[in-house]
Amino acid sequence: MKKLTRKQSIVIGFMLFSMFFGAGNLIFPPMLGMQAGTHTPLAMLGLIATAVILPILGVAVVAKHGNLINLGSLIHPKFGYLFTILVCLIIGPIIAIPRTASTSFEMAVVPFIHMSGNGLLAMRFLYSALFFALAFVVALRPMRLKDLLGKIMTPILITMIILLFIAVLIRMPFVMHHPITTGYLKQPFLTGFSAGYQTMDGLAGLNFGLIIAVNIEAFGIHDKNALAKETIKSGIIAGILLAILYMLLAYMGMQVNPKVFSGVKDITGADILSYIVMLCFGRLGQVFVAIIFFIACFNVCCGLLSSISEYFYALYDKISYKKWLVIFTLSSFFISILGLYNILSFSVYILDVLYPVAIGLMILGFVRKKKDNEKC
Repeated sequence: MKKLTRKQSIVIGFMLFSMFFGAGNLIFPPMLGMQAGTHTPLAMLGLIATAVILPILGVAVVAKHGNLINLGSLIHPKFGYLFTILVCLIIGPIIAIPRTASTSFEMAVVPFIHMSGNGLLAMRFLYSALFFALAFVVALRPMRLKDLLGKIMTPILITMIILLFIAVLIRMPFVMHHPITTGYLKQPFLTGFSAGYQTMDGLAGLNFGLIIAVNIEAFGIHDKNALAKETIKSGIIAGILLAILYMLLAYMGMQVNPKVFSGVKDITGADILSYIVMLCFGRLGQVFVAIIFFIACFNVCCGLLSSISEYFYALYDKISYKKWLVIFTLSSFFISILGLYNILSFSVYILDVLYPVAIGLMILGFVRKKKDNEKC
């Protein structure tokens, strides 16, 4: 049975990592580190449970059953279709894909333009149009994602985060402070566990199997069992990378004295990360942050557009992959115009309902054997 070489496995693992590692993955760990303080290790275990282990379990269980429809059909065939469509829409054009454009705009453009009102809205419209046009071009060839994301974008992103971590070790003194929120003080693990929900990676992991398989097949592997094994292997590589970078980012946040933001309302992880970069690199730090956020958000956008379009093409092949891609790109573009705050305001409630269902389905998928009539 043919299998990937070590280099090919790393490339696919890097590609999967880049599809997971978006804006939320950048901003939640630093926020956790600053808020949890001395309780950061326990809180990180909770975050890793929902933002690393859960997504990789999702990749593995879908690889075992062939696709998300088969997995959902363990409950009922109609549930399999409905749950797949709902998850695809949530991590697709309703929340996750528009969030990539909105977040990258807030972090990579807004600090440099000093606009408000209609001027800011017009700039957001223009940026989102260019952002999604570029993502559409990349997603047109899903089998090439491994080359752009796995070989180029991910190594650049990882290198920049490691450089920032080294700068923090050199420029920022080691400090320890007590947790500043009740949640991290009394229940650090559960609070971190809940924070990991917001990355939406647990749901995304259920959908990335198809696009990973397409890229593995591009290396000449077509056996179903081999595809499943290589998909799981790529998930493990991606999970290790995610866990390492989360710990680095949480450590950076832990070194920030909460008093720096005293009197400031609605502090986010993005504010903390920007403060760290400015402290380490000065004015050039804003450019550094902009590049990191753009790469992370763009990678996730391309991965989600490709995987969601592949899924809907598999569900209804009378509409071509390209047409599905056009539909999801345009719908994501228009929703992104709402802005980051409006997108996040309604996403929390949806995720609180979907995540427990997804977790239960993953457990069921591991316990139950694959049906003989399941299609891969």
